[in-house]
Amino acid sequence: MSRPVRIRTGLAALSLAALALTGCSVSAPSGGSASSTAGSSPAAGAASGSGSSAPAQDKGTVTILTHDSFALPDDLIARFEQESGYTLVTTAPGDAGAVVNQVLLSKDAPVADGVYGVEDHSAHRLVGQEAVAPFTPADLPASAQDLVVGDAMTPVDRGQVCFNTDPAWFEENGVAEPTDLDQLREPQYAELTAVTSPVTSSPGLALLAATTAEYGEDGWQGWWRDLLEGGAKVDASWSDAYAVDFSGGEGKGEFPIVLSYSSSPAFAPETAVLEDSCTPQVEYAGVLAGAENPEGAQAFVEFMLTEDVQAAIPDTMYMYPVDDAVALPAEWEQNAPLVEDPITPDPAAFDARREELLKEWTALAEEVQGS
Repeated sequence: MSRPVRIRTGLAALSLAALALTGCSVSAPSGGSASSTAGSSPAAGAASGSGSSAPAQDKGTVTILTHDSFALPDDLIARFEQESGYTLVTTAPGDAGAVVNQVLLSKDAPVADGVYGVEDHSAHRLVGQEAVAPFTPADLPASAQDLVVGDAMTPVDRGQVCFNTDPAWFEENGVAEPTDLDQLREPQYAELTAVTSPVTSSPGLALLAATTAEYGEDGWQGWWRDLLEGGAKVDASWSDAYAVDFSGGEGKGEFPIVLSYSSSPAFAPETAVLEDSCTPQVEYAGVLAGAENPEGAQAFVEFMLTEDVQAAIPDTMYMYPVDDAVALPAEWEQNAPLVEDPITPDPAAFDARREELLKEWTALAEEVQGS
């Protein structure tokens, strides 16, 4: 008897809908892109730590499209508004995948001025489809300079997508913890695993990229088939997988293996990272082509690279600052260091085959779900 397939009800429909969004053909904008002059924003230096600047002239609203994990301390946002003169409005349609879809679908009439939270595998897509305008801050940290995509997408934070485990569960149940990615395809571990869809979730997309890099064109589908047929659960978002289905941390679920981040043990020290499974992820900000307020969006991008914001990122958005000169909190240094030898796909090469790979993954998931 085959093991039960625990793919969330409605996954296939959700995946197809998201594929329809990411696969839409959108015409190039007719003009109105932001200036490409680096450092031209009047808010350069906002949140630098002085906090003593006189309030800037009211310049109206700047709207930033973000993923639903965007969160910065109110005092930093207030400082940005005071020093730049812009009132910050953020709108979050969902996970990073939803953000990318919305940017592409509204490319000819942007719904915001700027965007934050686009991961590296999608940043190339926005640049390639001319959905973002050329802009790079003048004061880009040295550690971020090689990560800029197309002179239009600015790296803000970084991390690693990794499987996390709940060591207490394994000890209590007398089961050996997995030690590498390949073990997760074994039925005894697959049925204990919660992952996220690469169509609707940025960690899921990173995992798809990692498995194509690790197992190659002829092997990645085999790994996913073994995982899904073995009983792994596929969720639509990281919050569903980690906060609901994972047995470790604050989760109350039944799955002691979950797709999450290398940073997660900083907040849940009783959990562990499966280091062999880690793959890099960088989050970007940019100015939308055709934005009504490109100068405000430029000011926001610059603001996200200031020292105080970079220092706040670990505790507010659970990522590592892109600026290596900014120290990590002590609990991060102790419990959540970056893995030294992660699986490192080529984001541009992955993006070239992204739609095809997502369609193949969706077909595979539907086949397993219907078997």
